[in-house]
Amino acid sequence: METNDDSIPPAPSPGPGDRKGRTAALVLTASLVSATLASLLTAGAVLVMQPPVATVGTAAPAAEPASQQTTDTNGESLSIVEIAARVSPAVVTITTSSAGGLGPFSMPSSGIGSGFVYRSDGRILTNWHVVDGATDLVVAFHDGTKLAGRVVDRDEANDLAIVSVDATGLPTAELGSSAGLQPGQTVVAIGSPLGTFTDSVTSGILSALGRSIDVGGNGARERLTDLLQTDAAINEGNSGGPLLDLSGRVIGIDVAVSTTAEGIGFAVPIDAAMTLVDRNET
Repeated sequence: METNDDSIPPAPSPGPGDRKGRTAALVLTASLVSATLASLLTAGAVLVMQPPVATVGTAAPAAEPASQQTTDTNGESLSIVEIAARVSPAVVTITTSSAGGLGPFSMPSSGIGSGFVYRSDGRILTNWHVVDGATDLVVAFHDGTKLAGRVVDRDEANDLAIVSVDATGLPTAELGSSAGLQPGQTVVAIGSPLGTFTDSVTSGILSALGRSIDVGGNGARERLTDLLQTDAAINEGNSGGPLLDLSGRVIGIDVAVSTTAEGIGFAVPIDAAMTLVDRNET
């Protein structure tokens, strides 16, 4: 693992139970909170949230110039249009709500992030900070369907969680491997930036491997390690969405973005999620 130690100042709290007290200095975990938390968050946080917008079905992809078609290391040639058409139906928007504090003036809070179905019987991978502390989860699908969700397991050290919905026959995203990734290869991100622009597709390169960042505030700093760095556009609301290789397989889970620079986003390698996935296979 690369030993580059890019220490990044604390991030703000983007969801109802996300790590309390994060500031908006450099790294902003890419989920979104509502304005009801204005009295609890620092001024640098994005506070205005729009509800998820129901989307229409994916149209047949248009032909893409040959120059935009690429081949991944497994030999499968897919264009970004084809990747989006294949994976977007499995990407979801997760809206959360919580009761807020216990005081007489406490207000309900809500948050929003992304996730993806990896098992057709309703298992979804996302970030733990997207669902941490939520009392209610609503999962919105590509076709506009909304279902109640519940957290079935989590891995706080890697900021990962599994959410379940009562459904079968769901479209899925195929899990790949983050082993053997190389800086410079093309990657694709799909998610719901700002909680409004569902099914947004961005692409870029894998900028670096093995990155470490510090998040947290008010003396409660936490470190995420062995992250993937990418310049594919990742914004608030993208947290929990898939980062894909050119075969359309998930190689990472979008987790954070720098707020003081452009083109510096981070994702948890999919291999780091496999322990969590495997122990929930029974």
